[in-house]
Amino acid sequence: MNIRNDHGRFETRAIHAGQTSDPQNGAVMTPVYLTSTFEQDAPAVPRDGYEYSRTKNPTRLALEENIASLEGGKWGLCFASGLGATNALLDRLVPGDHVVCGNDLYGGTHRIFRQVFERYQIRFSFVDTTDTAAVQAAMEESTKYVYLETPTNPLLRCSDIEAVSKIAHAGGALSIVDNTFATPFLQNPLALGADVVLHSMTKYLGGHSDVVAGALVGNDPELFDSYAFFQNSCGGSLDAMSSFLVLRGIKTLALRMERHCESALKIARYLEAHDAVDSVYFPGLESHGQYATAQKQMRGPGGMVSFELKGGVPAGEAFASATKFFTLAESLGGVESLVETPPSMTHAAIPAAERHAAGLADGLVRLSVGVEHVDDLLEDVEQAIVKAMATATVG
Repeated sequence: MNIRNDHGRFETRAIHAGQTSDPQNGAVMTPVYLTSTFEQDAPAVPRDGYEYSRTKNPTRLALEENIASLEGGKWGLCFASGLGATNALLDRLVPGDHVVCGNDLYGGTHRIFRQVFERYQIRFSFVDTTDTAAVQAAMEESTKYVYLETPTNPLLRCSDIEAVSKIAHAGGALSIVDNTFATPFLQNPLALGADVVLHSMTKYLGGHSDVVAGALVGNDPELFDSYAFFQNSCGGSLDAMSSFLVLRGIKTLALRMERHCESALKIARYLEAHDAVDSVYFPGLESHGQYATAQKQMRGPGGMVSFELKGGVPAGEAFASATKFFTLAESLGGVESLVETPPSMTHAAIPAAERHAAGLADGLVRLSVGVEHVDDLLEDVEQAIVKAMATATVG
């Protein structure tokens, strides 16, 4: 089991946890071990458990120890994508098991739930997890997981992790939290009662839009053994080069998140005051429905902002096509700002009726606020709104 490094505060652990200089030559950076196999001292006697890189690789192990430390967990497991981590999480379930989950989820998560694991008689109940009564009402004897995103993707709703985890545990289930949007710099679900934390490390942890990776973090050694078995058996483990890139990205996570939060708050306030904007979704605004929850469990509001223009779908699509510094692309969490329209892009796999029932309007625009100068971003937002509203009016 991968044990975390307990030394130092967050910024220090982000740089040092799981990483030491090379004992042979003193190299400061963790080497990229591009090897598929390892020499053994005798038949079936590997050195320090290294026999095959799918099972264990020194570069990946350094990242696993690092992310475990940042989340305050005893172990971490890294996968080839966030959905690879989700798959390992679900591989532990058997036919007849039940999952209570949020009704405002990343489209890929909804797809793997509905289109992959429902075929194996795993059942999912999608509820508003910001409503603890709704979570409680959805619990069954066969419920094994209560699965949260908080803040959610893309409506940025915030669920009370501590309260929902208590409901899960009272019902004999595990509390699972996708912490991708918050990152361990802003929120630590394990400390609030969650059993497992999930990350798409493609996003803020990598931070540079150059790697795809995922992770699970927890404390229970039995869960580690279970998920590590599926990581190895199903072949979803993260490669050495990608592990190195995420380690490199994490070193600046604290610095980047401070800028993301600062700039996103300015943009959210600007949008909220704009005559052309109908709704703004951002946990750092006092008008946000779960502002108090965010204040209680997060150290900052994050770098994601969603909003709707009064011109509806035509205006939203025109805005996303008119920006200069916000690049029209899927994904999020990089140093560069991105813009997308979730209903037609990241969440297109969710049937329209389900999206609408969850409150996801077809005209929604999602911003991933990067670390460019905030005044340039504000000017970009304004000029795109002007063009979008002109297009909507003409239409």
